[in-house]
Order: sequence, then C-alpha cells, then structure tokens
Amino acid sequence: MMLAKLEAGVDATAANSSSNRYAKILTGPWWAQFRYGSNPWMARYVYSVMFLLANLLAWAVRDYGPTALTEMNKLKSCEGGEDCLGTEGVLRVSMGCFIFYFTMFLSTSGTSKLHGQKELWHSGWWSAKICLMIALIVLPFFLPREIILIYGSIAHFGAGVFLLIQLISIISFITWLNDCCLSEKYAERCHIHFMLLATTAYVVCILGIILMYIWYTPQPTCLLNIFFITWTLVLLQLMTSVSLHPKVSAGFLTPGFMGLYVVFLCWSAIRSEPSDDKCLRNSEASRDWLTIISFVVAVLAMVIATFSTGIDSKCFQFRKDEKQEEDDVPYGFGFFHFVFATGAMYFAMLLIGWSSNHTMKKWTIDVGWTSTWVRIVNEWLAVCVYLWMLVAPIIWKSRQVEEPA
Repeated sequence: MMLAKLEAGVDATAANSSSNRYAKILTGPWWAQFRYGSNPWMARYVYSVMFLLANLLAWAVRDYGPTALTEMNKLKSCEGGEDCLGTEGVLRVSMGCFIFYFTMFLSTSGTSKLHGQKELWHSGWWSAKICLMIALIVLPFFLPREIILIYGSIAHFGAGVFLLIQLISIISFITWLNDCCLSEKYAERCHIHFMLLATTAYVVCILGIILMYIWYTPQPTCLLNIFFITWTLVLLQLMTSVSLHPKVSAGFLTPGFMGLYVVFLCWSAIRSEPSDDKCLRNSEASRDWLTIISFVVAVLAMVIATFSTGIDSKCFQFRKDEKQEEDDVPYGFGFFHFVFATGAMYFAMLLIGWSSNHTMKKWTIDVGWTSTWVRIVNEWLAVCVYLWMLVAPIIWKSRQVEEPA
C-alpha cells in the first residue's frame, strides 16, 4: 500500500515538473520553443514550412535540375533526356519528403496526452529532424531509376487518398457550419448573416459559371468545356433541390458553400487543360509576372490546404462526444503527418502532370489532360459524397422504422 502511494507521488511529481517545464517553454521566446520544444501548436507551422521548402525544391529540380544535375551518373540513365530528368527529380524529392512524414506518422501515432515521449518527439528535437529530412531527400537521388518509377506509380494512389481526405474534411466543415446555423443558439440571432452568406455564395457561383462560359467557350466547338460548365450548373441545382427537400431541410448555406467548392474544381479542371488548346483564351505559355504569381499562389494554397486538412482529425473520429481534457493533444499527431505524407505525393503529381512521361513547362503546375480529368472526377465525387451525407440519415431512419420490433 505504501509502495503504491510512493509510486503515485512520484508520478504526480513527474507530471507537475513536466507541466512546469512546458509552461516555462510556452512563456519563453519563440526561438527557445523551437530549440527546446515542446509546443505542438508551433510545431505544426514548422512542419508546414519544411513541407513548403521541400516542394519548392522539387519544383526547382524540375525546372532547373536538367542543367544542374547532369553530372550525376545515377540520373544519366534517364531515357527521356533532360525533361525526364526533371520529372524524376520531382519524384526523388517527393519520395524523401514522403518517407520523412511517414516515419513521423509511425512514430507519433496513438499520442493522446501531452508531456509524453511521443509528444516531445513531435514538438521538439528539431535539429535532428531537419538533418533527418535533408538526408532522406538526398538519399533517393542515389537509388536506381526503377525504384523511383515504382514510387511514382504508388504516388498516384497516395495522391488520390489525399484528395479523398481533403474532400471529407471540407464537407465535414460545411456540415459543421450548417449545424451551427440551425442550432438554437445562433438560429435567431444570426439568421440575417447566414442568409447574406448564402446569397453571396450563390451569386459568386453564378458569376463564376458565367465567366467560365465567356473565357473558356469562345467557339461553339468547345463541347467538352461546355459540358463541364453546364454539368456543374446542373449539380449546383441538384444540391440545392436536395438540400431544400422537406425531409432534409438543410437550408441554403451548405449547398451554397458546396457550390463554391464545385465551381472552383470545375475552373481548376479547365485551367489544367494544355495551353495549346483552342478553347483557352490568352493561353500563351510565356513566363511573365502573371504566370509566376499564379504559380506561387497555387503552391501556397496547396500548403495551406494540406495544413488545414492535417489538423482536422476530428472529422474522422467515430466517437465525437468525448470531453477534451487539459493534457489531451490539440490535434492528432499521427493523422497530421499522414496527411503531409500523402500531400507530398499529391504535390509531386501536380508538378509532373500526373504522368512521369508528361513534359511540364517552367512555372506551371497541374497542367495536362490527366490533371483535368482528376479535377472533374473529384468534383463529381464531392457532389456524390455531399448528397449521400444529406440522404443517408433519412434512409437509415426509414430502415429502422420498417424493421420489426
């Protein structure tokens, strides 16, 4: 009995000392937090910066690697010449980035409490992790070409997993927003605000569809673009009709925000068409300041999307009614790193146009017919998932009523 009390006292003392150390670190300067850890809130931003730098390196290898890396004997066997060298360089950098984040996923999965060893590894040891990431990015440059091509094939699947996770995260956020709108706490007080948001969303959707008709269907022969845009308008009407059905009663806000996402995907799909297509106006592939700005914005948007998806692990939990305690982790560390691992694959697919044999021009991202169809399929899948989330509760409820007691 006395031994158990002593052990409990030791554990409490250790927990208090670790909490005091944690509190001191949080109140200190940011460089002390970075050097000594442990701050999971700041750690997620550091991982995002590391992810951004790795992807910028992949882009630099793609656009400027053929002239800078021709002396490497391991890369001279690339059959496609300089363009293939740039594509393989992207896959090699992506492979190193993927291995790093997948290693972090394996080593931090299951972390539930702060102040533990896994949390300290996630939030600290930055010097070791930076060196590890650099070593893992350099390592694939010495691997045979066959291994890189195998990774490129696997990356297609990993990129699809990332798109699915991102889709579920976005729909979960929209559903959460709708639940807040319909709750008794905000329904009456913020009714006008919600109606303004929904109206603005629909206006932007219709305006976006009109502009796509103007910009991307200059000729009646642009049947594919006409089909993409018209079908997007049909899907917007379908989502609105189902959402306003008396048995669903989801309101205007959720289909409006889903419409924004769907219109954005349609626009991204058409923008991904090859620049020599006659249905794209102003499609000259000159590397001017507008092209560079578009590329930088696309890269930053990709990193922000990966970051926001990575910290949204609650939408994948089966039990959401558990209370959050003070020493619980603020987000799922393992899930966070898994999203970044699949995000590294997805970014590689954007840089090579989803094909290792596809030639990408400088300062371009996600261009090619494969990219176009990936975006379109993602749009249609988003609508299907959203409609299922609206209809599924009604179907399950009706089945429970029909079952005999």
